[in-house]
Amino acid sequence: MRVVEGTAEIDDVGTFVETLSEIGDSHGVTVQAFDARYVVDRAHLELAVELATRAHDRGDAIAEDFGVEILLYAAGRRQINRALTMGVSEGACPVVAVVVDHERTDTHVGKSEQNGIEAAEDDVREALTAAATLGEYDADRVRSFFDVTDTELAATAGDLPDAVRERVALLPVEK
Repeated sequence: MRVVEGTAEIDDVGTFVETLSEIGDSHGVTVQAFDARYVVDRAHLELAVELATRAHDRGDAIAEDFGVEILLYAAGRRQINRALTMGVSEGACPVVAVVVDHERTDTHVGKSEQNGIEAAEDDVREALTAAATLGEYDADRVRSFFDVTDTELAATAGDLPDAVRERVALLPVEK
């Protein structure tokens, strides 16, 4: 998994998403973009990708599209329309995108496979204006989206990112 950060001025969400999909298709990988204001940290994305991959490999995926499966896990939700809130939106949008080769299961990456994911990463980077966005989440927005209450945070030793990763981890249990 590779992570690409930046901002985008998005006139049409469908066109932007299609551009990223074409990049993924041309390199044999999946590209999924998020509104960075909902992504608490890299571990949030890593867990979502790991669980989506596991569900996909077991034939237990919620969605047919692997990118949508990643989005569902990142959102901690089974309903696509609710998970789409985490996706990019029109206007100036902080973006964090994952580039994933979900077909590669070995840890020894050959030169051609590495070049595919790296090339896709470069193409996604070119579609964005470079900026650090990962970890620049909006705490109020995240708390509202993931239904994290003051009581929950006060009752645990963890912080908001821990609560979000817990929501992600619990999605397979809710199936």
